Amino acid sequence: MWVYLNDKFVPQEEAVVSVFDHGFLYGDGVYETLRAYRGRVFKLAEHLARLERSASRIQLHLPAGPERLTDLVGEALRRNQLSDSYLRITVSRGTGEIGLDPALCKTPTLVIIARPFQPYPESIYAEGVSVIVARTRRNLPEALPPQVKSLNFLNNILAKMEAKAAGAHEALMLNHRGDITEGTTSNVFVFQEGRLQTPSVECGILDGITRELVLQLASELGIPWEETRLTIEDLMRAEECFLTNTTQEVLSVTRVDGQMIGDGRPGGITRRLHASLRACLDRFLGGT
Repeated sequence: MWVYLNDKFVPQEEAVVSVFDHGFLYGDGVYETLRAYRGRVFKLAEHLARLERSASRIQLHLPAGPERLTDLVGEALRRNQLSDSYLRITVSRGTGEIGLDPALCKTPTLVIIARPFQPYPESIYAEGVSVIVARTRRNLPEALPPQVKSLNFLNNILAKMEAKAAGAHEALMLNHRGDITEGTTSNVFVFQEGRLQTPSVECGILDGITRELVLQLASELGIPWEETRLTIEDLMRAEECFLTNTTQEVLSVTRVDGQMIGDGRPGGITRRLHASLRACLDRFLGGT
């Protein structure tokens, strides 16, 4: 496997970064996860724009602009002879002396990884998944802005450990008010009383690329929707619930903390939205 590291593609075995890299030392950096279908990347421009936004929020200068990154992503696919692929772009503050001052790092570290995409079992789309509501709370937006997709992921990891211990697919996290925010790697939706609902950005979430697409598709399908505050009670009485992210697309939730959602099967709205996403993928695949 070939990995892009800083200024060239190198074999996987040579793709190493310094122990003095501030991404390793402090989680100081940003990243994006992407998915390619048939050699074309899903919502590439939107992912690169969010990468730039995240970097800007932490005053990190990206070492390559969107055109160059687009070329590098395409080259990563070609060098690794990949069609359906998982990709990750990582930018850390770079190598520098030990200390928190970003000025200690002169040049950011850029890594692009492309690997074969391992599809999720179709059974989980047919049957849905179980989730828990984590005891670990989402970081306060005033402490760590959720609009920054950062390398500092310990908050999410602690919640994911709870999900794993409970035998659940995902953990949903509450904010300091007790509102539902998002999963460890996903956004969450519910359908109740004829309306699709999802936590608003003000609740302390990362505005997912697939989340935005699902809202667009809902409008096109004539499904009323709103961004709002959701409580655990809203979740438990919902007719349907589902998760979204770039790799899993739209995935039904049929149990929360062991309690069945709806009739315990993927609901009609969830299935319609997922089918719509897959049917119109070509509209959202960028060339590389």
